[in-house]
Amino acid sequence: MDMSKMDKLVSLCKRRGFIFQSSEIYGGLNGFWDYGPLGVELKRNIKEAWWRDMVQAHDDIGVLPGAPSPFEMVGLDCSIIMHPQVWKCSGHYDLFHDFKVECNESKKRYRYDQVWGRWVEAKGQRIFVAVAAPGEEGTKETEQKALKFFNLRAKNVEELKWEGDLACLTAVKDFAPVLGPDAKSLGTLGEPREFNLMMKTIIGALGGEEDAAFLRPETAQGIFCNYKNVVDSSRVKIPFGIGQVGKSFRNEITPRNFTFRSREFEQMEIEFFCKPATSPDWYKFWRDRRYQWYLNLGLAQERLRLRDHHKEELSHYSCGTADIEYAFPFLAAGDFGELEGIAHRGDFDLRSHQEGKLVRQGDNLVVEQGPDGKPKYKGSGKDLSYFEEATKERFISHVIEPSAGADRATLAFLCEAYCEEEVKGDQRVVLKLHPRLAPYKAAIFPLVNKDGMPDIAQKVYRDLKKSFNVFYDDSGAVGRRYRRMDEAGTPYCLTIDGQTLQDQTVTIRDRDTLVQERVAIAELEAVIRARVQG
Repeated sequence: MDMSKMDKLVSLCKRRGFIFQSSEIYGGLNGFWDYGPLGVELKRNIKEAWWRDMVQAHDDIGVLPGAPSPFEMVGLDCSIIMHPQVWKCSGHYDLFHDFKVECNESKKRYRYDQVWGRWVEAKGQRIFVAVAAPGEEGTKETEQKALKFFNLRAKNVEELKWEGDLACLTAVKDFAPVLGPDAKSLGTLGEPREFNLMMKTIIGALGGEEDAAFLRPETAQGIFCNYKNVVDSSRVKIPFGIGQVGKSFRNEITPRNFTFRSREFEQMEIEFFCKPATSPDWYKFWRDRRYQWYLNLGLAQERLRLRDHHKEELSHYSCGTADIEYAFPFLAAGDFGELEGIAHRGDFDLRSHQEGKLVRQGDNLVVEQGPDGKPKYKGSGKDLSYFEEATKERFISHVIEPSAGADRATLAFLCEAYCEEEVKGDQRVVLKLHPRLAPYKAAIFPLVNKDGMPDIAQKVYRDLKKSFNVFYDDSGAVGRRYRRMDEAGTPYCLTIDGQTLQDQTVTIRDRDTLVQERVAIAELEAVIRARVQG
């Protein structure tokens, strides 16, 4: 766990205008974040790279390497609030919850599976010391809490007799000897209770319970509900995918780790529809393709992994799920956090919205029945099957779902890019972002504010601004301007100097290599475009 790097990155994000705490002037609101001038450009570039690579620039008639066949891609932008029945048939209304425990002393709530602790005995008493941090940090915290509870000094630490390593609270059956994460007394934690993660809202003027609706916890259900509309209006043929970028909301019990776990976040999701017989091949294709996308944009292979879920991790309907995970610096050494999940969902989603909420019964998925023997939650009754004209075959499509978090991707690219280097005896902080993702593609500097250099620099700025997001800076020494752009992640700095007045060339300085070369002003746009896209 490298919290020093994380602390420095969080500081940089605020100092340079990447990410701010939401409502900061009022003390902030936990789990909500605002993106500043540089942050909004970075996140937008990530979403646009995803949209272009996955949807807009996709070759609908060609065959991508590894793909079982040609396929089509289209997009959607669905509403955040949907009919409440959507969430009942999808299973979110009943099943989308975490277990929480509440401390009656501190009045704080914790996610049951995110409380850790160790058994310890001292002065004839055996207790479970609980903390909210895993790994090495949690181990140190348990020791400090135990010393305080038993009224021991650090020099008497050997009086603490520990049993085993850090373990999750879920393994503890009796909470009476548990010292809560923020408690001073034993037995203050209540029993675990279900906590639905969907955020409720009210539609209409009456405000009764019958007017209750929910902010969507994922963007996927809007795609499933519009499946038939897309097929009928776009004339796409299976196999095809529908992409969507949009906001989702989850009422997380304990949002934490900067923007990693938030209550409002943005997703980049694809629902890919295919024939049941070909779905295993498409699942493998999307697993590999999405993993490679992160590598292509700069995440290091040693900090990125593709992990298949164990059988006990799979959802009841899943035919297979894999996570793309990144070794974030706030995690313990060797631990990874989820960036994206790729799930083989079978025909669960379309069938649920057609027939009603599905549950597993033996080896089959069947419509869940209520106490009256009728479907617990009725489906739409709409025919969501697909008819393949060539084979005269009708079937319900299988779905492969690559679901990525735009905020987590932004955080991962920031963590990967943050670097401290010594250059000619001087320390510099630099964000080595891929040029496609960098907020500014180039910065333009007049060497001095005289001799006509500002006029040329301003013309270069205005010409390049038509094609790229670029920045103009004439304040302070050039070295200081370089450092500011290094922290902003700007890949190229262009300096207009005395030689520019003679031959219409500028110095272009590479952020990562620090190599400087002369480029003709007339060629700048082509040179920068080639480097950004390359």
